[in-house]
Amino acid sequence: MIVASKAVEKRQDAAVTKVDPRDEPSAAWGWHGGFPKGGRIAGWVTVVVLLAMIYNNHENNTENVWLVAIAAGIAIGLLWDVKKKRTSWRR
Repeated sequence: MIVASKAVEKRQDAAVTKVDPRDEPSAAWGWHGGFPKGGRIAGWVTVVVLLAMIYNNHENNTENVWLVAIAAGIAIGLLWDVKKKRTSWRR
């Protein structure tokens, strides 16, 4: 029991994260994060561009299969991200 309580104390101490402005200068003026909306927009633009590349002078359809497969993979990832974001508040 004593060992478990020490592990819990260590975990609680590690959970408190304070960003030092010397490590990350952006924290000094208040911004510290990513671009989640920009990433989603860039993902959808990438899907559209990949699908637009189908209309090109191709010798065979091998390129088309790869373009559609990669675009579908990115779209599935983006839709999964939307679902994860929508249901994250329930946990």
